[in-house]
Amino acid sequence: MTKQLNIHWFRQDLRLADNPALNEAVKSGKVLPIYILDDQNAKDFKLGSASRWWLHQSLSKLNESLCGTLRFYKGDAKTIVKELCSRFNITDVYWNRCYEPWRIARDKEIKSQLLTMGVTATSFDGALLFEPWSVTKKDGTPYKIFTPYYRKICSMIHPADPIVPPSPSYVAPTSKDNSLHLRELQLMPDIPWCDSLTPCWQPGEQGAHTATQKFLTNGLQGYKTGRDYPANHHVSRLSPHLHFGEISPIQVLSQTSMVSGDGNLEHFKRELVWREFSYYLLFHWPKLPSKNLNKSFDHFPWQPNSQWLKRWQHGLTGHPFVDAGMRELWQTGFMHNRVRMIAASFLVKNLLQDWRHGAAWFWDCLVDADLASNSASWQWVAGCGTDAAPYFRVFNPTIQGEKFDATGQYTRRFLPELKHLPNQYLFKPWQAPKEVLKKAGIELDLNYPLPIVDLKESRQIALDAFKLSLTR
Repeated sequence: MTKQLNIHWFRQDLRLADNPALNEAVKSGKVLPIYILDDQNAKDFKLGSASRWWLHQSLSKLNESLCGTLRFYKGDAKTIVKELCSRFNITDVYWNRCYEPWRIARDKEIKSQLLTMGVTATSFDGALLFEPWSVTKKDGTPYKIFTPYYRKICSMIHPADPIVPPSPSYVAPTSKDNSLHLRELQLMPDIPWCDSLTPCWQPGEQGAHTATQKFLTNGLQGYKTGRDYPANHHVSRLSPHLHFGEISPIQVLSQTSMVSGDGNLEHFKRELVWREFSYYLLFHWPKLPSKNLNKSFDHFPWQPNSQWLKRWQHGLTGHPFVDAGMRELWQTGFMHNRVRMIAASFLVKNLLQDWRHGAAWFWDCLVDADLASNSASWQWVAGCGTDAAPYFRVFNPTIQGEKFDATGQYTRRFLPELKHLPNQYLFKPWQAPKEVLKKAGIELDLNYPLPIVDLKESRQIALDAFKLSLTR
């Protein structure tokens, strides 16, 4: 008896293990594994350049794991899924849920469309520990503050154990197929910039597990405090792997169970829940990527300045700790979390540039660009989110650099033009005596810029503007 043919639609679950939708598809028959690059429905939220680079590598690895049977398509997923079901007489389609508003709307249309064709579409949770609608306050409303949300999560039943990879039963391409070659998705940027990303990362399911074990073995000890120091190796760097679903949060949590529990482990688990909270906010407040959640900020007097924005993007603000972070972003597709906060605060609260400009730049440059986390984090820094940093918290990049990169190891790595400057002046080269600058080979405004703004003055201007907007 011939087994029926099902579709498993890979999306942000680019793995074989702990993949509930794939597991069910394999149980039900032979599997047609597909990936659709749907820029048409994504519109303003198409993947950025760094994410597309990662996706290309990850899909390549996944296709290897599937023995070359993964089919690639490009275009409107609503049309493509319908055509595939007709062409191959598909009766069931399986996928793991995504939570971006545009995907939710599109997927509802696809399910409805398939239903009229007699095709069953079944979706699963393959990306989160808990579905956003499953965590509510006693009155049934969603949480707006992280801490009570975290307490509720901790009180809930532990997620199930990871699902083992299914035995393969995949269908090879046929003459009836009109799928594309991976390269035809045109994911790779056409600039040499992406070459600098390759030595920094190992995309794919195996790379995700390698990164997890490396962190648990070498980085977890000292994580709680060490994660604030960008020169140290106390960050997991799992965010892109989690975003693309090369590893699930359930798998990560399961692997932590083999590590002795202490304050470091608990703090890391808290960060996993913070990721969940970002998705939670996006689900319950779908305008999160574009609208201030605190409506008081709708009247904030942003001061658009394209030159300032460009200097911030290129790491040329004249404030070394900010510039080091922005250059790390450009060179590696990543920025240390502590430095992200400082660079973001500087853009919004010292330069008075709209947080959405910063979010857009991060979206294009981060390999872990995640609509939920990116939007929630920028709103948090700007002070306009549901659980935001207070408007009067303005990070001082000079003080932050001296505190969290005291030896200058991180800053000098990304600002080699300052490598000979003594630690005393590394984060404030404008205060260095001429002879010190000359000895270090620095000529301000020639090979390193003067500060774009004065920190004290720009902070006060920002505080006045925030106070004014919040009292309207």
